[in-house]
Amino acid sequence: MKITEKESSGLKRVYEIVIAAADLDAKVDLEILEAQKTVNMPGFRKGKAPVSLLKKLHGKNLLGKILEETVNETSQEVLAEKSIRPAVQPKIEVVSFEEGEDLVYSMELEIVPEFDLPDLSKLKLERLVVDVEDKQVDEAVKNIASGQKDYKKAAKTYKAADGDSVIIDYVGSVDGTEFEGGTAEAAQLVLGSNTFIPGYEEQLVGVKAGDKKDVVVTFPEGYQAENLAGKEALFKVIVNEVQKPAEVKVDDELAKRLGLEDLAGLKDAVKGQIENEHSGISRTHLKRALLDTLSESVDFDVPENMLEMENEQILQQLKDDLHRQALSENPEAAPVEMDELSDEDKEEYGAIALRRVRLGLLLSEIGSKNDIQVGQDEVTRAISAEARKYPGQEQQVFEYFQKDPNAMAQIKAPIYEEKVVDFIFELAKVTEKKVSYEKMIKIIEAEDADAPEKKSAKKKAATKKKAAPKKTAAKKAPAKKAAAKKPAAKKPAAKKVAAKK
Repeated sequence: MKITEKESSGLKRVYEIVIAAADLDAKVDLEILEAQKTVNMPGFRKGKAPVSLLKKLHGKNLLGKILEETVNETSQEVLAEKSIRPAVQPKIEVVSFEEGEDLVYSMELEIVPEFDLPDLSKLKLERLVVDVEDKQVDEAVKNIASGQKDYKKAAKTYKAADGDSVIIDYVGSVDGTEFEGGTAEAAQLVLGSNTFIPGYEEQLVGVKAGDKKDVVVTFPEGYQAENLAGKEALFKVIVNEVQKPAEVKVDDELAKRLGLEDLAGLKDAVKGQIENEHSGISRTHLKRALLDTLSESVDFDVPENMLEMENEQILQQLKDDLHRQALSENPEAAPVEMDELSDEDKEEYGAIALRRVRLGLLLSEIGSKNDIQVGQDEVTRAISAEARKYPGQEQQVFEYFQKDPNAMAQIKAPIYEEKVVDFIFELAKVTEKKVSYEKMIKIIEAEDADAPEKKSAKKKAATKKKAAPKKTAAKKAPAKKAAAKKPAAKKPAAKKVAAKK
């Protein structure tokens, strides 16, 4: 193998590698000899087919395989020989190759820059500490109680209103014929919950216990049961009972309903959740301060390819954010197309990308120098968490990560970063500052507003021309079955504030 350095400027390196034709032929011959042992060829006993004949028949196919293996092996040898750490996957191109001639290929890459690490023990950081007050716990428990629905039997003369529950028997029919899923006894229906077919619940407002009511509705055109789609149905309803919502008391019974032993146990659990929330928000602030400090402590060139990729990711994220904003105003909004960026925009996004890449390289180097590793158990837990988002497809999710190195790298990256950040926290001088919860939230919100990414996105959104199509009323999604309840909507999770690099 002959290695010639064609370019060495900044972080860029270009090499030309020549592999002698004799070396390639020798590898092909070895493959042929190995294959000869198992080949069954008409006219010859197993393992006795002539090497020359096998080479004539299969030499070209084997040469392609040998060529790929040789490029992979020798390119790694070049990196090892030159003690090179590529920043991204090298770009390899075959310059010339013909059967019986030398293989010539080029390898272009950018190397990881060399830089001095800051003295982590001299970093000074401030952690926000918030004590959980009893009134916070009591209020959180009250909110939990308000989310628990209790219904109590109303007087026989009481007329059902929105928010009340009715216990009903019903039989549904289309053109006088009962249909599957259209019959139930003692079914509970909360009026105004939009659980049943549009128009069904409204007709039960005002009913009393013992009433009989004919409910006439039309199945939506897109109804999943095609034999019912668009058809008018009659439901003969008997109202067994009307129930009024009742306030759930904050007591031991509430705790037991939630799977805890008593009210004290519930309060302890709630306090622990609040403490975890405070700790997470405080960590966000501390990590952001760390990254800001690290960013100011280093200054080195970064690989252009990494910078370009980060720029593309920033622009794609911006497009996605603008599209989500447009969808919130118009559900039929088309994906956002970015206009030509101004020089000011390019400078802003370029600075953000540079900061991210530089910090990424710095954290990676700190982790490498201190032998920080991501364990297989940590990766498995992360993949399991991702798989839980796709019920019934957990095995496919695991296989996806196992087969795709890039996906596996993406799942490992945030774990590795957090471990490096924790390592730095242990070395840095971290003082604590007690603040109220409200004060901590204001600090985080102010930092979010000042983050370069937020500023740029807001500015772009403000200058983006918005289409103004006439809004149409959103149609309610039909229930899966005429009488089937749809599951209660999940409460949105609290927004997690991410520490920006």
